[in-house]
Amino acid sequence: MAATPAFAQEGTAPAAAAGSPDDIVVTGSRIRRSPLDQDKPVVTVGQEEIARTGLTAIADVLQRLPSAAGGLNTKVNNAGNIGGPPDGTGVSSGSAEVDLRYLAAKRTLILVDGLRFVNGSAAGGIPASVDLNTLPVNLIERVEVLQSGASPLYGSDAVAGVINIITKQAQEGLRASAQYGSYRQGDGKTQQYEASYGIQSRETGTSLVFGASYVKQGEMFTRDRDISQFPNPGQTSCTDAVGGCSSATPNGRFIVFGQNLTLRAPVAGRPTYPADFKPFTSADRFNFAPYNYLLTPSERYGGFLNFKQALGDSVNMRVKLLYNHRYSRTQAAFLPLFVGPDAGNGNLLDTIAIDATNPYNPFGVTLSGANGNYSYVARRLVEAGQRVFTQKVDTMSATLTFDGSFDVMGRKWYWDVNGVYGINDAKQLFTGNVNAARLAQALGPVSACTGACVPFNLFGGLGSITPAMLGFVGFDEHDRSSQKLWDTTANLSGTLFDLPAGPVGVAIGYEHRDQFASYDPDAVIVAGLGADVPTSPARGGFNVDEVYGELRVPILANTPFFQKLELDGAVRHSNYSTFGSNTTFTASGLWKPVADLLLRGGYAESLRAPSIGELYAGLSRTDATIDDPCTSAAGGAFSSNATVRANCIANGVPANGSYNEPTGGQLGIFSQGNAALKPETSKTWTAGGVYSPSWAKGFASALSFEANYYNIQLNNAIDSVPATLTLRRCAFNADPISCAAIRRTASGTISGISGRLLNLNGIKTDGLDGTFTFRSRKIGEGTIGVNANAAYLLRYDVAPPADLNAPPLRFAGTERGSPDQAYPRFKGNATLDWSTPGYGISFTARYISGVDERDGVHRMGAVFYGDFQAYFSPAWMNNRTRLTVGVNNLFDRAPPPCFTCDSANFDPSTYDLPGQFGYVRLSFGF
Repeated sequence: MAATPAFAQEGTAPAAAAGSPDDIVVTGSRIRRSPLDQDKPVVTVGQEEIARTGLTAIADVLQRLPSAAGGLNTKVNNAGNIGGPPDGTGVSSGSAEVDLRYLAAKRTLILVDGLRFVNGSAAGGIPASVDLNTLPVNLIERVEVLQSGASPLYGSDAVAGVINIITKQAQEGLRASAQYGSYRQGDGKTQQYEASYGIQSRETGTSLVFGASYVKQGEMFTRDRDISQFPNPGQTSCTDAVGGCSSATPNGRFIVFGQNLTLRAPVAGRPTYPADFKPFTSADRFNFAPYNYLLTPSERYGGFLNFKQALGDSVNMRVKLLYNHRYSRTQAAFLPLFVGPDAGNGNLLDTIAIDATNPYNPFGVTLSGANGNYSYVARRLVEAGQRVFTQKVDTMSATLTFDGSFDVMGRKWYWDVNGVYGINDAKQLFTGNVNAARLAQALGPVSACTGACVPFNLFGGLGSITPAMLGFVGFDEHDRSSQKLWDTTANLSGTLFDLPAGPVGVAIGYEHRDQFASYDPDAVIVAGLGADVPTSPARGGFNVDEVYGELRVPILANTPFFQKLELDGAVRHSNYSTFGSNTTFTASGLWKPVADLLLRGGYAESLRAPSIGELYAGLSRTDATIDDPCTSAAGGAFSSNATVRANCIANGVPANGSYNEPTGGQLGIFSQGNAALKPETSKTWTAGGVYSPSWAKGFASALSFEANYYNIQLNNAIDSVPATLTLRRCAFNADPISCAAIRRTASGTISGISGRLLNLNGIKTDGLDGTFTFRSRKIGEGTIGVNANAAYLLRYDVAPPADLNAPPLRFAGTERGSPDQAYPRFKGNATLDWSTPGYGISFTARYISGVDERDGVHRMGAVFYGDFQAYFSPAWMNNRTRLTVGVNNLFDRAPPPCFTCDSANFDPSTYDLPGQFGYVRLSFGF
């Protein structure tokens, strides 16, 4: 996919319907102007570029932009694997987002036709961004990406930029397509069916476009690719030194009486101690990796309607309706059940006692934390089946607009009034969980196990847990979440007076917005009785009133060295119910010394208000793959560093060195919202230019070179202190705040690390973007085109607050891991195509430079992807029917293996799934 640098935004603001060719609204300004004189860095992705990717989701298309950092997508299968993210926004299983400039999706504003859209929901928390899987591809005319801060024009969240999705405003007749695709291995099958119909009547001033779409994406399993068959890349056995396999095994792990034991083999009934037991070794660990998804299955269907009716010569009414339903699924290995004082669940499971009268207890005594005779028992509940998380999400959006124009003293003014209502409602069913209260009863005194209670067998090994046992302790978890948006805007734009260089343009407007969200986990989870990752309910909302103004002043025009010189500025004042008022502004300038060269630069102050989830999220746990410096195992510093040893002992680690948990394991981080959060603020500088040589008109219908520089400084970034930093500052510096955030059991095991959200960090990033566009004059029957986009990341630094006394974290050129995110220095896409009315071919090259993992050991190499597509459109059908075939990842490049990533040994936010993907599409009416 390639994007073009200069574009118009007809229909972005509802008033952009009439007038001269220059009377259009361009993303990045509310004042009508010529799209050729864009003073901010913007790219567009049109229908042709979308179709050329062979992808069925607009988020997947946009995540390929070099300026995008990826984001959540359907390659992420983390519903029950690692818990909720530490930013408090929950798990958005089956959703898709776009992250510009690596600043996270919540700092990129998503608009639909210049208006806000309801945030996503997936019954796993309260996300802070739009789920782009709610928008069908056949609704989209094009996507415009403003790569600069824009809060003064559009309000909160536009820190990294704005993605403006322009929908089809007009169409005549039928358009339809059907596509089928699959990976060469026969999995990941995808079907897509779309149809839309349009009617236009000049006589009545009526325009109607309506359509429907259906997309089905099949699953891909980790067991079916070499890279993901074990917890670490290249691993072939749980006995490999790299480790990573789970201690929760089908035959159980029993840390009792100071011993680390497992069964020699499954036992019918009650085992005999010690005859049926043996020391637990790496060979006994469980390989959970083959039981996950590489690509999560989903189905999406929905419809849309865009209606316009002229109510007079200069007044229009517009209605936009959208409905989308998503059914998606994520999957994890069989539930790892941990009970006992060192289990680290943070709930009743950590205090369960296994009574001596339990008919399956082989030890003859009650195992309890009070008795100090056991650390934990771990059992993989294979008998209960895999953990399956199924989401059903319904999204509805309705927009009503009245717009028009009027004349005042010979000057035309444009106005529009808009009302938007959106709701996103999600339900999730989780099968494979266990009720801790019932488990405590079934493991407790047999005399108390009455009624429906069935004594539970934790000790007999694989096959010893009967359906009756599971029927009592197991339950189906039902979670729900929703988000609602009410947004009202009014805009007025026109010209005030003329200067020698042209008219002075102005735009003013008002916006009132209400947002509400809720997350309601199952009642068993709310009571703290689930055996999987715990979470808590949350609900809340806010409202905001905003006014803005924009002014464009032409200074010089049509003079030597000043073909055009103009300045543009905007200011917005916001009053939030959550934190009070704030004012942001932006200023930009445009200079065309000659007609072929445009130079521009700008400064913007932007704001991101704390999201509902960040403000009001309840306590939830994330299981992150991080190292504890206090372990005596290899990789820890307890044995080799006297300072660390003393500090760790003071933090609760036994002095005898008995705490020797392996490094590279998962530790629980407990995050929580914070109603006292303040808004994030940013400063953005941009500078660049576009060269479109007139001397090339003889052989090129389009030729342009564009280069841009950006510098963003974000202050008061909302985050939690990284758990790795908390652990190191406690172990190496005895920092009291850090040590207080770490909870340890008597054995030294970490039962939790506090990570409450704070206005914590400063982020500084800068880089370069480049675009090249060429389209030849007609050669024979067709034309040759070249489009190339590139991004170079100069810096991405995260500076903790000064009181933490920690150096900046420098991410450029690295892989973050936990959560997965690569920061390659260079990313580039280039497409070469030959197009005629009857046939065409194209080849797209995508390159991602190598990155270093932050463990200081491993490096993920550079990747080059190649995508091929060809189409045939017969003349005897007036070239209205097209058959397209294509292959993505033509050269079958595997993603670079990642040792520190939480996902299936690679970074799904940055790299393609392993394997070639082929597809065929039949379309009509395009």
